[in-house]
Amino acid sequence: MHVERYLRLIAGVVILLSLLLAQIWSDKWLWLTAFVGLNLVQSFFTNWCPMMTLLEKLGVRRCQ
Repeated sequence: MHVERYLRLIAGVVILLSLLLAQIWSDKWLWLTAFVGLNLVQSFFTNWCPMMTLLEKLGVRRCQ
């Protein structure tokens, strides 16, 4: 798989996990959901995401 697919997978899992934790534990977990959402919006404008950099350092290749 490519970086872009992993990025969508990781973002979706983190959002779902934070929603679950907000239901079970504390509403403060919704801040994690907001952070992921804001990071996705910022990556739209800058074409840079910290998770993409990390995945590339781990050897995942970009889509051509």
